[in-house]
Amino acid sequence: MSGFWNGRPVFVTGCTGFLGSHLVKTLKEEGAVVTGLVRDRTARSDILGDDADISLVHGSLEDYPVLERVLNEYEIDTVFHVGAQAIVGTANRNPLSTFEANIRGTWNVLEACRRNPLVRRIVVASSDKAYGDQAVLPYNEDMPLMGRHPYDVSKSCADLIAQAYHKTYGLPVCITRCGNLFGEGDTNFSRIIPQTIRSIIRGEAPIIRSDGTYIRDYFYVGDAVSAYMLLAEKMESKGLFGEAFNFSNEVQVTVLELVRRILDIMGSDLEPVILNQAGNEIRHQYLDASKSKRLLGWAPGYSLDEGLRRTIEWYKAYFAKISFNGASESDAV
Repeated sequence: MSGFWNGRPVFVTGCTGFLGSHLVKTLKEEGAVVTGLVRDRTARSDILGDDADISLVHGSLEDYPVLERVLNEYEIDTVFHVGAQAIVGTANRNPLSTFEANIRGTWNVLEACRRNPLVRRIVVASSDKAYGDQAVLPYNEDMPLMGRHPYDVSKSCADLIAQAYHKTYGLPVCITRCGNLFGEGDTNFSRIIPQTIRSIIRGEAPIIRSDGTYIRDYFYVGDAVSAYMLLAEKMESKGLFGEAFNFSNEVQVTVLELVRRILDIMGSDLEPVILNQAGNEIRHQYLDASKSKRLLGWAPGYSLDEGLRRTIEWYKAYFAKISFNGASESDAV
């Protein structure tokens, strides 16, 4: 522990979301004074039990006065903007709400930071999806942002807006671009990893919506948290404001290979069902993380299989707890 976070006032948007809850947990362990923004209190909120002992502010990213008030009243020093509408299917069904949350929400956060002199560093969560469909892989940070589908476009826009706020106003912001996050506490079962694990635990064949050949970059949430916090710690001392950083374990796997890895780790002989129904998604994505390694000295702490094992153990305990307590899954998630 460096002591960097001890007593530091930190604001986390999306604090009860998947990444946000893990980030809050680690910030608290490091001694930060955390304030979190939450829009909806749902059955899925705070599944890790980590929003205790933080200041919770109820409001949305689209509500600018709430953001300005939070930064001022809680005397925020560091901002992690990780709140977003993060589900591709939701974005395809309703692009307007996704654009409002992810684009307007980002400029609201940045404008509120610009108007508050106490804010010294801001980390904005972009995504590998912001790059869009590139002819050359892996993605590196100098490539243009070319999102074409609603979610991808929302992340391209948010990323460019963050860059504009630094370039025009000198805002102390850095941008993260990560692969597909997975790990403990993700109860959005439209995502391939929790969906597959749940199916296997139930004794059901896992479902693959695509043709199984889509290639992705899967990134363990514990590594994402360490990356975010390391970037925030070093961005000022190393003069990195305005920079974007890819974070990845740099392993590219097909969806079918990923599902078979999970089946193997769980000792299952079930065969996946391939629906071949996916649309509005990029076929091949993975990231080059050499810049993060070079400038930050960052490296992932977990291999893909290690991350999957930890995740599987969490879900086993989670579903066993539900069964023991006699609750239905809908009650729990």
